Amino acid sequence: MGLLDGKVAIVTGSGRGIGRGEALELAKNGAKVVVNDIGGSVEGEGAEKRVADEVVDIIKERGGEAVANYDDISDWSGAKNAVEQAVEAFGGLDIVVNNAGILRDAVIVNMTEEQWDSVLKVHLKGSFAMTHHAANYWREQSKAGDQPKASIVNTVSSAGLVGNVGQANYGAAKAGIAALTRISALELGRYGVRANAIAPGGMTRMVGVSVKRDVEIKEPDQYPDDEWVSLNPQNSAPTVAWLASDASIPVTGQVFRAVGNTIAHYQPWTLGQMIETPKEPRRWTAEELSDVVFGRIFGLKATGLQIGG
Repeated sequence: MGLLDGKVAIVTGSGRGIGRGEALELAKNGAKVVVNDIGGSVEGEGAEKRVADEVVDIIKERGGEAVANYDDISDWSGAKNAVEQAVEAFGGLDIVVNNAGILRDAVIVNMTEEQWDSVLKVHLKGSFAMTHHAANYWREQSKAGDQPKASIVNTVSSAGLVGNVGQANYGAAKAGIAALTRISALELGRYGVRANAIAPGGMTRMVGVSVKRDVEIKEPDQYPDDEWVSLNPQNSAPTVAWLASDASIPVTGQVFRAVGNTIAHYQPWTLGQMIETPKEPRRWTAEELSDVVFGRIFGLKATGLQIGG
């Protein structure tokens, strides 16, 4: 028995890299998979159906079930089509893995409006569009008395949770997806839906462009099964499969870092030290705040030192 036997999954952007590894891992664990990918470049340009078809062929060769989907999930109707195809092809939908993304790096002073909009559209709007249409399907199931055991697994990044120079668009999108994950968990639990996110790792086309390194880009299935390599983009896929499965109930609204042979739990934004005005309740004056913030919050004896950045 596979961990995901009987489950139907959509994995967006699963023709290459991280998504490809996730689609293969879900299928390995028994899921029927809709392999979504337009087959574009790292920048989101062009389209090639062969990219998704190849992953479908691999899954079928290994005894699994899969169909290709070529919709642009950043398009409202495209995301709806992907959900409808899963239901039509396999009779239902249980798992959505939002992985599709593009990269258009630039520092803030050089970033164009189009670079900003296009990255936010694919990452953040695409994740929301898939969540919206899948959630409506699951809500109808719940209302009909057939309570789902459904799972959304989103993809975030340290670029959004920690920050990275040259990736204001990408980082903002990923931070937005982390917030979307937590809100989805709060809103959709009543319909039997859990939502979590992972920050994956591995040497992919996008990573190669980001770090500006000329390295060999290998797909997950090009590594031998008995060969563990830290750069293999499939190393984070087992965490996705677990989060997609009923074995991870009741985990929801959480973000995990799954890189190489490690897994860690991200802590969300939390309030640190809180300091009240002395003696009587009143608002702080601007003049008081240097001593309070530098001295009592950051513990500095002198002001004017660089904080963060």
